[in-house]
Amino acid sequence: FQAEDGIRDQPRSRGLGDVYKRQLRNLGVSNITSNSSQINWETYDNGTNTSLKLYYGTNDAGTQSSSWSNYVDLGSPNIGFENYQKIVGDIGSFWVFILGLLLMIASYWVWSEFKNKFSNKIYCLLISLLLLAFSLFLINISWADMMAKGDEDFLNSLIYIFYYSFFAITTEVGLGLLIAFALYQKLKGKQLFQMVLLFPYITPAVMGGAVFFIIFGKAENSILNEFIGYFGYDPQMWLFDKRKLSEVLFGIKMEGFFAGPSLALTTSIFYGVWSYTGYYAIILLAGLSIIPSDLYEAAKAEGASRWQTFTKITIPLLMPIIFFLLLTGFINSFQAFNHILVMKTSSAGETMDVVTIEIFDHFWDRVKFGYAAAEGVVLFIILNVLAISQYVIFRKRLNYD
Repeated sequence: FQAEDGIRDQPRSRGLGDVYKRQLRNLGVSNITSNSSQINWETYDNGTNTSLKLYYGTNDAGTQSSSWSNYVDLGSPNIGFENYQKIVGDIGSFWVFILGLLLMIASYWVWSEFKNKFSNKIYCLLISLLLLAFSLFLINISWADMMAKGDEDFLNSLIYIFYYSFFAITTEVGLGLLIAFALYQKLKGKQLFQMVLLFPYITPAVMGGAVFFIIFGKAENSILNEFIGYFGYDPQMWLFDKRKLSEVLFGIKMEGFFAGPSLALTTSIFYGVWSYTGYYAIILLAGLSIIPSDLYEAAKAEGASRWQTFTKITIPLLMPIIFFLLLTGFINSFQAFNHILVMKTSSAGETMDVVTIEIFDHFWDRVKFGYAAAEGVVLFIILNVLAISQYVIFRKRLNYD
């Protein structure tokens, strides 16, 4: 089982390896030097429930672990749903939050599905608005309850990863579509451009993150600060700045969800856009190549402009591919880890601690394996709800014929 502070249930009298030494050091035990040290555990009744006592030291033959002088009283073990209770504060509030998200999706589904079936669309609109208002009410009260009782760091990390996913994926797919449409035209050296577009995608994330860490340095003579200085802008702290984007751009100090990501997190979003835009452009370009040219010729004969052709022919026929990229990209962006870990700075505070960083921190640094696993389950549930929302929004725009 999983103890509250991260010590795992292990077979008795087992050799104390590096992992277990680190676990003890996290508890404040520093006098572990011998490779012959042993770790034993025993349970006892503290009058309320079963607690755990950990003994460590040299395994002397014929001695019981309870006679060792070195031990750590771990208290009551944290097992089962207690991890989830600590993460979300109240499990009931978490499910109310999920219900609120599902009702928000349902409000859009009611409008898109039944608006043409009502003689007066105002009734359908009112039902949708009532569902939306009720869903926002449930989300607001449940989230406030979770923030008050649960793990505030983990819950904030969900907000930070949502910022990252939303801004990164929408920008990547949007720019990728524009680049693909431009490359679809008859251009010389188009194959060379396609090859260059894939370079950021195949670049190892750790190496790319290290380069971006240098480019977005806080020094006044850093590469990016020198560049923006030519246009009269003041140097920025970039990865070392935990100010919200609303304050950086507009000078408005805000708190809460609508304050936006920090400048440091925004910088990591730039890396995501740089890394994946070319990859999305290549996939969208492949989709453009299978659209029959007769459609474009007919539109041109009818006098349609390029913008009309793009919005009425290209985008609708590419919608299955766009939906696939948005769905997989949104899920994959929730797994963003390597480059954020490399680019993360202490000056940015917790504003770059997205959910993957938070889970890794509990798993590796705090050695809370069960707690980290529970956080992963919570993330899995939320990702499924987001996947459902994307399908409901795009399903009527999908055309596989």
